[in-house]
Amino acid sequence: MTHILDAGLLALFVLATSTWVGGLVVIGVVARVVRSTLTPADSVTFFRGLGRTHGIVGSVALLVALITGGVLLRHHSWDGLLSATVVVAVALLAASVVGMLQARRMTVLRRALVDRADDTQLLAQVEGGSRRALALRGLITLLTLGLVILGAGLAT
Repeated sequence: MTHILDAGLLALFVLATSTWVGGLVVIGVVARVVRSTLTPADSVTFFRGLGRTHGIVGSVALLVALITGGVLLRHHSWDGLLSATVVVAVALLAASVVGMLQARRMTVLRRALVDRADDTQLLAQVEGGSRRALALRGLITLLTLGLVILGAGLAT
């Protein structure tokens, strides 16, 4: 029975991990296309809807991946590799929460900028926030890749 349960957990883990990693890639591609094809107002509207939907799907996928991965490692002895994996997983979770909060803030700023396009101070806030968002997405991507690599090390 444990073998069947572990197989099911592994399938759920792979699906959740694929959803999380695929979501990171898709968001990057979509962001580039949207910024070059939609007006600023349409872009804000689009990303508001996408962010809400992806926020739910991505959050559930990340949580399911972390929980099922943890359960699958229940028989693994505590060592440096497992410790590093836990640290990276916690950092990824924290960075993702910060990213969601930052995305909401950027939506508010971008919406305000659509209404007050000549406000140079607001424009500076949006540009600074955009740079921070890019850096945060980069950090989330690096933490995700690090976790995938560490997980592969734990699986071997």
